[in-house]
Amino acid sequence: MLTPNKKLIYCHHEDHKGPHSHPHPHPQAGGGMETQRSGTREIKVVRRVLDANDLMAARNRELFAAKKIFVLNVMSSPGSGKTTTLQKTLSHLMPGLRCAVIVGDICTTIDADRLAVSGAPVVQINTDAFGGDCHLAAHVIERALGGIDLDAVDLLIVENIGNLVCPAEFDIGEDKRVVVLSVTEGEDKPAKYPLMFRQCDAMLLNKIDLLPHLEYDVQATLSSVAQIHPGMPVFQISAKTGQGFEAWLAWLRDMVRAKKEMRADSVH
Repeated sequence: MLTPNKKLIYCHHEDHKGPHSHPHPHPQAGGGMETQRSGTREIKVVRRVLDANDLMAARNRELFAAKKIFVLNVMSSPGSGKTTTLQKTLSHLMPGLRCAVIVGDICTTIDADRLAVSGAPVVQINTDAFGGDCHLAAHVIERALGGIDLDAVDLLIVENIGNLVCPAEFDIGEDKRVVVLSVTEGEDKPAKYPLMFRQCDAMLLNKIDLLPHLEYDVQATLSSVAQIHPGMPVFQISAKTGQGFEAWLAWLRDMVRAKKEMRADSVH
């Protein structure tokens, strides 16, 4: 359902040659890939895709710096409560902060419909027509920006496609990355998907209102995160009840304020 403040676009990677045909070795940040003769061509393709993405991400970042827009890339697995968390976040931040949202999904506008209720301009990106990309890339974000009046935005939130692997590898020009992890997913996710937690700047541990009904070890999760990304702030929240949102909102407001005070030519 399209509303006056919501737009729908279809995007895909220009490097794709067919349905979801981009190489999936997904090299870990900071790690290398063995170059074997039989795999040389595939490795070159992976590097070309990531290099081209980084160039576009740099262009996006320059634009956001010039406009003094703080951009938050929100990632998680499906079902973590990411959209509900953003609904409540927007309800607390607006109208004090001028917010806009870009939503990535393989198909449907369900999440965008929910977020558009806030009154924030929302652009929905669907990837199903092109094979169902598992992440948003920088050129997709650049295209989506055409549907937003950037001069009327303080905070741009990108709700990435639900996936704990691919989105962590693609810079979109954001200022900060946040991963949402729900207690219903188990304590092992940081250890199983370390790149996501290493690349993010903060973590939201969601659905803590369910803790009395679960056998979940919060400390085990926190210890695992601390080993992977020492010092990363973790906000324990409940998107359903609002518990823990004060600290999360204060952190986010500080980030937006700092971006506003930063000189555009100092952001690279």
